[in-house]
Amino acid sequence: MAAEPKIVCNNIWKVFGPNPERTMQTMDRSLSRAEIQEQTGHVVAVKDVSFSVEEGETFVVMGLSGSGKSTLVRCLSRLIDPTEGQVLIDGDDITKVSHSELKDLRRNKMAMVFQHFGLFPHRKVIDNVAYGLEVRGEGREERYGKAMEVIDLVGLSGWADHYPRELSGGMQQRVGLARAMAVEPEILLFDEPFSALDPLIRREMQDELLDLQARLKKTMVFITHDFLEAIKMGDHIMIMKDGAISQMGTPEEIVANPVDKYVADFTEDVPRYKVLSAGKVMRSTKRAKLKKGEASVSEDAKIDSLIDLVADTDTPLPVVSEAGKLVGEIDRSIIMKAMNTRI
Repeated sequence: MAAEPKIVCNNIWKVFGPNPERTMQTMDRSLSRAEIQEQTGHVVAVKDVSFSVEEGETFVVMGLSGSGKSTLVRCLSRLIDPTEGQVLIDGDDITKVSHSELKDLRRNKMAMVFQHFGLFPHRKVIDNVAYGLEVRGEGREERYGKAMEVIDLVGLSGWADHYPRELSGGMQQRVGLARAMAVEPEILLFDEPFSALDPLIRREMQDELLDLQARLKKTMVFITHDFLEAIKMGDHIMIMKDGAISQMGTPEEIVANPVDKYVADFTEDVPRYKVLSAGKVMRSTKRAKLKKGEASVSEDAKIDSLIDLVADTDTPLPVVSEAGKLVGEIDRSIIMKAMNTRI
């Protein structure tokens, strides 16, 4: 029996205005955001959004400013209460839990990392990192021990006794990440955490987080407006526009088959050969199986990893599934087409 998803959102709506509940009962839900605002004076920030996140995956929500992505992630932690819909964490609807149960959820199961670090300027790094443990009621020795472990984990060894003002922006964001991780949450919510960082530091932080995720396997929901960041970080991506879902799928599915111009505009400058896999572009083969000792490539292998293998030969490479079954073949002409350039 398949495991239940870690997070399930069912038909989430968030309406801002003087009487959102009544507006939800009377408005025509098929209207656009602009039409609803014109007719009712209320703003639909999130419109009938449903999705699920498996345990241990990184689920990216992306869209332009005003698309509803940050409002949605706040509904997941109930920093904002949805106007309508369910948010299930491990099968429990957190829109119905008491204030004390919600507090327990935030202290023990879920943590959030924001774009603006929110560090206490008068507290040293170790005290900032240990803050959640302090709120939880853990003793000084225990919380400092855990804080030091996480400080080392995020690459801040030697900085525990410094103040935030003595750290660069990237280092401050590491402190914010360490503070979230110190409470050992099962779920991490990121609201554009790297947007304020310089491009070089941003890439470094993305790589650091990917490395941490490979080791820790947390369930992550990651908000961004940057599509290149989305395809780098996400196992699945949900693209939002005007509060609603435009497209949802793996990075490869979205780059290969954008559903409309809005999504296609995001994918336009993406180097397709870094996203597409052999299984996505291969052609069928009449052969039933591999020859003994024959070299092959995985259907999950990215195109850019195969360039050198086919650059100097016209011989097709067999493509195999995870189970080792022959599923197709790929050659230089296919890769050239996928790259839209010469090898």
